[in-house]
Amino acid sequence: MTERRTPTLAIVGAGAVGSTMAYAALMRGAVRRVVLHDVNAAKVRAEVLDIAHGIQFMPMGEIDGSDDVSICAGADIVAVTAGAKQKPGQTRLELAEATVALTRTIMPSLVQVAPDAVYIMVTNPVDVVTYAAMKVSGLPPTQLFGSGTVLDSSRLRWLVATEVGVSVHNVHAYIAGEHGDSEIPLWSSASVGGVPLLEWERQTGQLDAATRARIATEVVTSAYQIIEGKGATNYAVALAVARIVESIVRDERRVLPVSTLLQGWQGIDDVCMSVPTVVHRGGPGERLAVPLSEDERVALIRSADQIRSVARNLGF
Repeated sequence: MTERRTPTLAIVGAGAVGSTMAYAALMRGAVRRVVLHDVNAAKVRAEVLDIAHGIQFMPMGEIDGSDDVSICAGADIVAVTAGAKQKPGQTRLELAEATVALTRTIMPSLVQVAPDAVYIMVTNPVDVVTYAAMKVSGLPPTQLFGSGTVLDSSRLRWLVATEVGVSVHNVHAYIAGEHGDSEIPLWSSASVGGVPLLEWERQTGQLDAATRARIATEVVTSAYQIIEGKGATNYAVALAVARIVESIVRDERRVLPVSTLLQGWQGIDDVCMSVPTVVHRGGPGERLAVPLSEDERVALIRSADQIRSVARNLGF
């Protein structure tokens, strides 16, 4: 990320996710300047005005927007949310063809105006889209990655915290693999207040295998419930991406399960998917070799195979 006094976050797509992301980033003070880009000029103008009218009640910031991609020029971070809308009952992988086609169109112009930015792909299916965007743009895997399972891991932590009656801030657990139906909860490395989760079960009788299976299913299906009820997920994913942005802008080196190109991680190669990763000023860094049970390792390989198969079918 280029050094500048006021880091700029460019958000591509002013739909439910993109506009909420702009709001969340400014409300949290993740960045001081946000720009929105969308082909619908009236929509992007309306979203910019609505947020700008509330700037007085936020940390100091500014927002601008346009249907011209040049609004993204010189951005430090570009978050891409533009894509086909997920319909009720539709899996993320079923979105792949239409969204990847859009990715082919928008990435070259974005890279032209913001060649030095760190790119965060948010559009679903995020793992396939991230791999495609990397190939289309020619950007290195240190400069382009996906939001991955940061949101899914937050859902997992909230469900565990609710189950055992502790603050969600004291639960440490990751979802890895696909941001989708084949994602895997990494119970082997999870903990509650520093107590390994499987030891927590032994001590308290909580979080037994049946409960963990129920929680894992709820994590996977929660997005479908939200989409069925209100048409889109937007609040939590916006906050998740704002957290990723903060780690980049502030060089926090947070460990986040973002979707990056894996080469030789636990025997997995040539696929973008989520594993716990150090995120710093330059983007994604070290992928952590977290403890895995044999079942978790096999499930992650299966998840990788599924993502890779979709990418190959789309010509990548």
